[in-house]
Amino acid sequence: MLFSEHNFIQKNRQAGSIEVICGSMFSGKTEELIRRMKRAQFAKLPIEIFKPAIDIRYADQAIVSHDSNSIPSTSIPNSSAILLLSAETKVVGIDEAQFFDDELPHVCVQLANKGVRVIVAGLDMDYKGLPFGPIPALMAMAEHVTKVHAVCVRCGAPATYSHRIAASENRILLGEKDSYEPRCRACYFGLSDKPINC
Repeated sequence: MLFSEHNFIQKNRQAGSIEVICGSMFSGKTEELIRRMKRAQFAKLPIEIFKPAIDIRYADQAIVSHDSNSIPSTSIPNSSAILLLSAETKVVGIDEAQFFDDELPHVCVQLANKGVRVIVAGLDMDYKGLPFGPIPALMAMAEHVTKVHAVCVRCGAPATYSHRIAASENRILLGEKDSYEPRCRACYFGLSDKPINC
């Protein structure tokens, strides 16, 4: 019997997916998550958006980008709480995913296997340039990975690193431009004495 692409598509029509949006601070991760979620809303799909309870920088019940775009969200203490969402939900957004526990990838796989489109945004590296939280595992499991870039404050090149300028060695430090600045590889590691052409 010949393989039928039509039958394959019909059989797997309910399959969900995992999308990861990652990058440094100020790279537009939350902005892109909000854009995708609003498009799902426009398509009249039932959506739910979650963020870690630790993130209270802008609003308790919304995710807010650095450009002040926002969309309502639910703050939760751990990733397993996401599984309590409505059975009608078709698209799930998760912001600041690096702050969630290591069960998040498992939770996302469960949702995707039930036919939910899962969109996750978060830092892929901490301020030391090391893989951050569950993001690396999610990137490996995802159907789609989008790495967004900020602009290096020193030379203007695409930035992938979050350089901490605040005096703290805690891995988790919520902050804004007074705590972090985006840098390219050359400026982050001090590979060039010249502030241009990094």
